[in-house]
Amino acid sequence: MHLAPYLPATVLSLGLVMAVPDAGAAQEAPAPAPAAVAADSADVASVDAIIAAVYDVISGPAGQKRDWDRFRSLYIEGARLVPTGRNLQTGEAGHGLLTIEDYISRAGPQLETSGFFEVEIARRTERYGNVVHVFSTYESRRNADDAEPFMRGINSFQLLFEKGRWWIVTIFWQPEYPDLPIPEMYLSTPEHH
Repeated sequence: MHLAPYLPATVLSLGLVMAVPDAGAAQEAPAPAPAAVAADSADVASVDAIIAAVYDVISGPAGQKRDWDRFRSLYIEGARLVPTGRNLQTGEAGHGLLTIEDYISRAGPQLETSGFFEVEIARRTERYGNVVHVFSTYESRRNADDAEPFMRGINSFQLLFEKGRWWIVTIFWQPEYPDLPIPEMYLSTPEHH
């Protein structure tokens, strides 16, 4: 895949700052998905639980393997992860479109070798019936005890309640930039969240 010189995407939220492909570049075929993995019912019992499970799976110290089967179990078939970034030379915005397997194969090795901790610091939630949209403001650190995050941004989760459990349909994320600070309204969680 031809990758443009976008913000080194080792970690654009969800752990890895992915390089964003040129819009006209040929795309690689998606990695084949392994057989479906049953979710731990506690991970998918509520919106809080499924979001906490995502952050838990991708976070850990250098050298720690991540539980990618647990990660897979959180997503509906066909789910997508959509990192955004900027071209470092032009400032032009771009995005990637990843399957769950793409994310695991690209982000997994770096998360496991470098160490990565991402935590939610605020949330805004909207719900209508079985559909939920969550703006989850995050901070990312290389070590859990780092005084300052190396990155912040917003993960936009689209969730669905179906077959007695919650599923992630999409996570679409935007990192914070010096000229694009996170608005104050997304740095606190309303009481009714």
